[in-house]
Amino acid sequence: MDATFNALVITENAGQYIKEVKQVYTSKLSVNELLIKVHYSSVNYKDALSSSGNKGVTKHFPHVPGIDAAGVVIESKSTLFKTGDEVIVTGYDLGMNTWGGFGEYISIPAAWAVPLPKGLSLFESMIYGTAGFTAALSVYQIVNAGITPSKGEIAVSGATGGVGSIAVAILNKIGFSTTAISGKNDPDFLTETLGAKQFISREEFINKHNGKALHTPTFAAGVDTVGGEVLSGIIKSVQYGGVVTCCGMVASPELLTSIFPFILRGVCLTGIDSVQAPMPHRIQIWQLMASGWKPAKLTQLSTQITLEQLPDALNQILNGQAKGRFVLKHHV
Repeated sequence: MDATFNALVITENAGQYIKEVKQVYTSKLSVNELLIKVHYSSVNYKDALSSSGNKGVTKHFPHVPGIDAAGVVIESKSTLFKTGDEVIVTGYDLGMNTWGGFGEYISIPAAWAVPLPKGLSLFESMIYGTAGFTAALSVYQIVNAGITPSKGEIAVSGATGGVGSIAVAILNKIGFSTTAISGKNDPDFLTETLGAKQFISREEFINKHNGKALHTPTFAAGVDTVGGEVLSGIIKSVQYGGVVTCCGMVASPELLTSIFPFILRGVCLTGIDSVQAPMPHRIQIWQLMASGWKPAKLTQLSTQITLEQLPDALNQILNGQAKGRFVLKHHV
């Protein structure tokens, strides 16, 4: 099969990176086990980095970003999937150095694909995307450590962003109270749509919780998506035996803290990697996201966009102006 399809192509010209919607041929895709017609993709911070020429994410251009894709198998050379199967693809090399979900077709190894679980539509799976999967991995670590709603509130940073917003929504769905930390003053979105118990600004949180080596125990656990001073403040404010997950660095990759929370309170800091998560665990987490962890207002967390609107959405994410999730809808 060699057909043309639409894609957002990033080209490099004299050190400048240009975003353009173009028609490309499927023959430009890598030869792999699965050819997938992409129905939806979602827009992540890593996509914004790739689109702006970050060589730590994407080494070679021209390139089609999109670390997430949901669609239908068109061709299969694998016994794992057949033509017509609906699948989700997140992580691995998709959208980094392998052309990704911002094109209407992707070609991938079968081992990268997850069967769409019952209870989830292709559209809903991309409201989640990598950000939602990362949020669910974070919640899983907290729950798996024995943290229950009766033990106290969960602090969630970057709560208007992709990972943070879905983390708050999932935690609310399974009975936890959350304190949403955000640099954006949007209490209605945080409390009414996501279900956070309360909202605190990023600056206020840092001033209140990051001044000393230890702060008064305030939270049972924390989900940090931004790094830096906020992560340090959460670690210092978690009660005995608490768990803090970390997965992002939009504020800073630095961690400035002492050993006191760890040796005096037994706090556990857990890193979350969604890229190389083992397939059995991926399937387990996606099944939770499709059933008991699925927020009632999941669709309200998303803004659906077209390829033509995608460059603006990427700029919003890169500049910290986005709220919730952008979901790219391809023409099917």
